[in-house]
Formats: sequence, C-alpha cells, structure tokens
Amino acid sequence: MEKKYPLPPFNYETAKQKIQLAEDAWNSKDPVKIAQAYTIDSEWRNRNQFINGRDNIQAFLTHKWENELNYVLRKELWAYQGNRIAVRFEYEYRDTKGQWFRAYGNENWEFDKNGLMQKRYASINDLKINETERKL
Repeated sequence: MEKKYPLPPFNYETAKQKIQLAEDAWNSKDPVKIAQAYTIDSEWRNRNQFINGRDNIQAFLTHKWENELNYVLRKELWAYQGNRIAVRFEYEYRDTKGQWFRAYGNENWEFDKNGLMQKRYASINDLKINETERKL
C-alpha cells in the first residue's frame, strides 16, 4: 500500500511538513511525481474545472506548465484538523505571449489514512502584473 508521510491526523508540525512537500513537488513541475501524491480516484476542483483521477491530474498539470512558464509557487498553512488541511497560496508565471501573472488562492485538502490526497478544492484568482512587479 502506498503511503505519503506525514500521515493524518495532522498536528501543526506535520501539517506544515505536508504543505512544504507539496510546494516543493509543484515547484518541480514534474506531473508524474506530483500525481503520485494523490489517490488513484482523487477528486479535484481547480477554478472551474473538475478533474478526477491520477491520469487526469497528470494530463492537467502537463498542459498547465506548457502554458504557465517560469512558474514559482509559495504555500502557507491556514488551518488543519484531523485529515484536512487548508492552505493559502500565491504563484507567479508568464503565459506563452509573455504576460506575467500572480495567482492567489485557497485550497482545501482531504487525505486518506495513507497520506494520499483524496480531495483538492482550489479557488484561484489571476492578476496581471508587470515583470518588474514580481515578488517570487
């Protein structure tokens, strides 16, 4: 059975660890590696898209980073309880036309007993920025 440590129930330290592991993975921009942190039948809502399962997550992320170049992400703990973690995040990227964006949002995560994420609900807003306004 696959396990992704730390396992729930989370405390302050293990919730922060889980978030840092997710941030590091997403900044690697490796869709295969990232998809392995989710259950086979994981459910996502990402903005207005509903994505189910590792294969679809991997395809979504592959497409994402074909269009979001120079991607850099930061996440921070908002709240945790039991097998759930809430995260605030921001990331920056430029599109294929050269326009820079900063995206802000919140994610709600739910994990199975093996530490794999079974649900991810993300609300995200993009803000156009000039390259000189980049923070990350």
